[in-house]
Amino acid sequence: MRMALLALRQFILLAVSGLALSACSTLALFDTFAPKDAGGVLAERDIAYGSGERQKLNVYTPRDGADGAPVLMFIYGGSWKEGDKDLYDFAGRAFAAQGFVTVIADYRLVPQVRFPAFVEDGAAAVAWIEDNIGQYGGDPERFYLAGHSAGAYNAVMLAVDPQWLEAAGVSDGLIDAVAGLAGPYDFYPWDTDVSRAAFQGASDPANTTQPVALITADAPALLLMTGLDDTTVKPRNVDALAARARDLGVPVTVKKYDGIDHVGIAGAISRPFRDEAPVLEDIVTFFNSVEG
Repeated sequence: MRMALLALRQFILLAVSGLALSACSTLALFDTFAPKDAGGVLAERDIAYGSGERQKLNVYTPRDGADGAPVLMFIYGGSWKEGDKDLYDFAGRAFAAQGFVTVIADYRLVPQVRFPAFVEDGAAAVAWIEDNIGQYGGDPERFYLAGHSAGAYNAVMLAVDPQWLEAAGVSDGLIDAVAGLAGPYDFYPWDTDVSRAAFQGASDPANTTQPVALITADAPALLLMTGLDDTTVKPRNVDALAARARDLGVPVTVKKYDGIDHVGIAGAISRPFRDEAPVLEDIVTFFNSVEG
């Protein structure tokens, strides 16, 4: 099995380097070819949490069932312009195998929408979770958010700016902790076409779109993770938000991984790449250390 995993990993790496795939396409390769965690299963697909075509979610549960299990919502990245929940089956099964009832939701994308629509969709999905996750064995009183890249931004925004969850009717203090993988948290003025496209027209963007400016002492515990080889969302984003959190007394843990880039930090959740960095282990350990 070890040799088979090594061969599969080499195949994926060669495919990525040879085809110059996007981050989304690279993770699609992980999901298509990588073996999945047998301890997690897809319980239900394409559940509507809103009326829009992209307002649907998947639910994963531990294979042996769940009864009052902790709940984790994972938000994928893709520059707010691409992504598909079904390509993150590897992540849903991985977290479910660790004992979490796990939700992965699609959300509206640029250019059809701009900020704050993708954050609002995240809040609507959280509202669905609070009202419905009990039927899948999850306990909404033990609720955690995680996200990668643009998804990490969405997750952290839901945690540090309470207006979005309030507008969706979510109970105050529902989020117990957040794990952000390679997220942008301090990136204004816009210096990329991606951010300009996603946040065009935002009012007072320095103070309404940046987690580093919005976080308060009431924010939940944060796990901020980055790869030291990440040139897409530079590690300084983690440093800036962590410093601000510490100033406010918000519990924050920082993890930096040598030799890991922007895609690799999410890929390390999958079985073939798990020995590249203890991303899954660090997230699970962190969430289990925070009382729900």
